[in-house]
Amino acid sequence: MSSEARDTLVIPGELLGTAEEFVPGHGTYEDRGKIYACLLGHRRVDPSDRAVSVDALNAIPSVHDDDLVYGRVDEVKSAMAIVTILTAATSQRPVPGAPEGTVHISKAKDGYTEALSDEFAPGDLIVARVLQSHPSVKLSTAASDLGVVAARCQSCHGLLGRGDKELRCPRCGNREHRKTASGYGQIPTAAAKSDARTPA
Repeated sequence: MSSEARDTLVIPGELLGTAEEFVPGHGTYEDRGKIYACLLGHRRVDPSDRAVSVDALNAIPSVHDDDLVYGRVDEVKSAMAIVTILTAATSQRPVPGAPEGTVHISKAKDGYTEALSDEFAPGDLIVARVLQSHPSVKLSTAASDLGVVAARCQSCHGLLGRGDKELRCPRCGNREHRKTASGYGQIPTAAAKSDARTPA
């Protein structure tokens, strides 16, 4: 089978190839030199090591290196922000156990960051990239498309709107700065539902 069929939907027991063609990967099993699917999902072939695997169709969401995730900032310290991970960007379901991750001050944005409290505030919803998933989750919001996607006014708790250079509260007029994502204001339903303090 060729790697062109990597997005083919397969069912458990379906033949994926032979042990001469591929190395069996996650979601597969080998029997008498043939490789079969053991999950309902999408067939994937990694051309670099010729491994065939199956990505489960209804897999329990988890956090992996290089994933994009949505999270809520719970605490901002001098050197890092502590974030509860709500959901992966590719999933409509919350990550079980709401794992905790951190954004180090050096990974908050491109360039020098004088104070992390100038970039994030407790309660902010962010989109971040996972730099490391084990043993602890380390996140980055440095790229322009990453950062805060929803923030509340620190004075009246109204949802901040995007201004020219700052965020502005339509309720009290307060202006605040954040390291905003290019898609500020676009909150995925799954992330909003996972965080009861943010309207869907």
